[in-house]
Amino acid sequence: MSSNIDYSTYSLEELKQARAAIDDSEHPERAQELEERITQLELPENSSTEAPSTGASSTVSTASVLRKGKVSFHGKASEFFSIWIVNLLLTIVTLGIYSAWAKVRTNRYFYGNTEIDGHRFSYLANPLQILKGRIIAVCLFASYFILSAISPIAGAFMVLALMLFTPFMIVLGQRFSMRMTGYRNVRFKFNGGFGDAFVVFVVLPFVSLFTMYLMLPWALKKIDEYLVDNSAFGDSSFTTKLSTGSYYLASLGAVGIVVAVFLVGASIMGLGFTSLIHTLENGAPLVMIALFAMYLIAFAISSSFYTALIRNHIYENSEIPNVAHFNSNVGILPLVWLRTTNVIAIVLSLGFAIPWAKIRSAYFFANVTEVSVLSGIDSVTSVNTGSVGATAEEAATLFDVDVALG
Repeated sequence: MSSNIDYSTYSLEELKQARAAIDDSEHPERAQELEERITQLELPENSSTEAPSTGASSTVSTASVLRKGKVSFHGKASEFFSIWIVNLLLTIVTLGIYSAWAKVRTNRYFYGNTEIDGHRFSYLANPLQILKGRIIAVCLFASYFILSAISPIAGAFMVLALMLFTPFMIVLGQRFSMRMTGYRNVRFKFNGGFGDAFVVFVVLPFVSLFTMYLMLPWALKKIDEYLVDNSAFGDSSFTTKLSTGSYYLASLGAVGIVVAVFLVGASIMGLGFTSLIHTLENGAPLVMIALFAMYLIAFAISSSFYTALIRNHIYENSEIPNVAHFNSNVGILPLVWLRTTNVIAIVLSLGFAIPWAKIRSAYFFANVTEVSVLSGIDSVTSVNTGSVGATAEEAATLFDVDVALG
């Protein structure tokens, strides 16, 4: 009689414990299965020569796959709603001061409810760290606003200065965010340099202007490579090898969707290009409303198309060598449905559906993300990442210069 227990999710130590507890005479099949699995994990070189054929797994690893499974999210809309409404009310009452505590409570809830391989993430930031950075960021914003009101030229110079300072905010913000993220009692870290950040975040996008944005997809690829390759889990660094062609495919597809939506919309309205321009000059309300609706539809579909393709590509071609492989399977239509229904629910509920939408999104992205845990996971050690402040991260958020991989 064969075993009904699935040992494929067991670690090496768990397999040994299970083997020690089994009576060979009563359960010989289980004992044999356990011995085979233990032998396989104790000799990882036997499986290291079999490299999977797609994605990041194309890199041959010296570690064997221990377990493979989807990311799990355990949050509930009702639980998070109580956190969200208290955060909102206290932030209003304290004129924004409590927003630092609100951010920490929110991140701790989402991190603490995200699980990979039986372990959950932790958010380690202190609210005072966030508050200090937020105060400085607000002072910077106020200075820009005042200068712009007094002298437009001075305001323009400050905008230029902030643009040049953006790479520093991104780097320091990434360092802070990664250092405040823990998993299995090991912190993440970010090793990106300021010089490289200036090139990928300022120079390449600026140069793409002179190529009529034809170089922009390549620039976006370099940005994602910079963010992934400079991230690390303890002493183990992430690696990625992205395809320029995938970025051009995603970008051209997104642009094509926008053009197609407007052409179809104009055809439905029975307007040619000349008549459309004439109608717009006369300011026809119905046409303006129709165009705005087409814009929303085009944005929802094209942005979801780009996000799905690029997220899947990044995850499938990124790994922590000997520690973990990643996979993403975001569908375009499911993502369009998720975003559209979230927006509709938030608008119709006057914002009270925001917690539900955030929980729903977290479940969606967790369910389409898969992680293969390798035998090298137990050898990862924590490293000293130094002291990193929250100022840059808060300034980046306030000035809408947030950077994320999805």
